[in-house]
Amino acid sequence: MVEIIGVRFKDVGKIYYFSPKDEKLPVGSVVIVETARGVESGTVVLPNRMIDESEVHPPLKEIIRVATKEDKEKIKLNRIKEKEILKVFAEKIEKHKLDMKPIGIDCTFDGNKIMFYFTSENRVDFRELVKDLAAIYRTRIELRQIGVRDEAKLLGGLGVCGRPFCCKTFLGEFQPVSIKMAKEQSLSLNPVKISGTCGRLMCCLKYEQDCYEELLAITPKQGAYVQTKEGKGTVEEVNLLTGNLKVKLDNNLDGSSISVHRDNVKIIKDARIKLNADEIMALKSLEDN
Repeated sequence: MVEIIGVRFKDVGKIYYFSPKDEKLPVGSVVIVETARGVESGTVVLPNRMIDESEVHPPLKEIIRVATKEDKEKIKLNRIKEKEILKVFAEKIEKHKLDMKPIGIDCTFDGNKIMFYFTSENRVDFRELVKDLAAIYRTRIELRQIGVRDEAKLLGGLGVCGRPFCCKTFLGEFQPVSIKMAKEQSLSLNPVKISGTCGRLMCCLKYEQDCYEELLAITPKQGAYVQTKEGKGTVEEVNLLTGNLKVKLDNNLDGSSISVHRDNVKIIKDARIKLNADEIMALKSLEDN
């Protein structure tokens, strides 16, 4: 077993483990640590705890120190500096006439590296831009192209539900979301209804997917051939959440259907939920590449 604390460098980001170095650090403590990018400041989100050594990616680095009053003042100044740098970044992009959209700036605590985040639909030759920025700030410069989901996470906003973006408030890491999930949840495959502000499939499709998969495993699909007390028939409609089925019986000459619960039928031959080629082509751009 090894003692760790969990540290985040963004309000909603991945949690990294560090050794507390004999310090007892409650949630909310600000610490100075060394990372692959340099010396950075982070916030403790997991207090001291013992975990199995196999859960730690070696080497487990110790914190440098708990942030002092001077350190916290420097962190505030860095945040102000980042806003100023973003303005210069935008001006230089316009000067070089590059097809880029500036999104955010991230300065390391020690000022030895500045990260410039941008979006673009195409690959961009920004070598001259880097030279300009390096001449101004005289430190290590890194430009990083990010996707639209990362852009939404950095900028924030309100989703179609009226609440702040999940990615900005609590999702530490993005989970893969697929068109298949929307189809299995019987949602309308209208891009406007199943995509978020970022233009990709809504992250919340993932939240209930495990439940839907469990229900799909015990519920006949639309098109399945089943045995009911009244006879054999084909499932025409399915309500996964209630378990109610509409079944067209073979022996009903008038073509009428009966309503029956999934517990009261026996599957003779189940069907499959499939996406046709046209649906795949129309919605492919909604999936995160």
